[in-house]
Amino acid sequence: MARLLAAILLACYPVWVAAVIETYQFSSDELEARYHSLSQELRCPKCQNQSIADSNAPISRDLRALLHRQLEAGSNDEEILDFMVERYGEFVRYRPAVDANTAPLWLAPPLLIALGGLGLIWHLRRQGAASETLSDAERERLRQQVDKEEQ
Repeated sequence: MARLLAAILLACYPVWVAAVIETYQFSSDELEARYHSLSQELRCPKCQNQSIADSNAPISRDLRALLHRQLEAGSNDEEILDFMVERYGEFVRYRPAVDANTAPLWLAPPLLIALGGLGLIWHLRRQGAASETLSDAERERLRQQVDKEEQ
């Protein structure tokens, strides 16, 4: 029974508790803040849907160490991002730069929302206009019913 309980507890053990926590010594608080910001901006090439800050993959560990070295060497954010994109491709950024290849990714959502809004307005106007117009036969029948009710 005790073994079963231990097995259940181990199965329920949260994954985040087993996460690797790395600490780096920074020469300033500003560099540490930039490190955290950039590590959230960069995507793990192996995990694909985790930032390098959240990933335990060996490549993410290497990228975090590289990021720390580049920050301490005096590289600015743009230089670091350019280096990472040059080495790993545009996929490494969660927010890719706008260029000919990524323009559809940036423009499609607002365009689809605008088209959906225009379609909704067109539908509501058409529906409202259709319900307001009555044929002559419908008007006559409505008058007869109103007259019948009044008597």
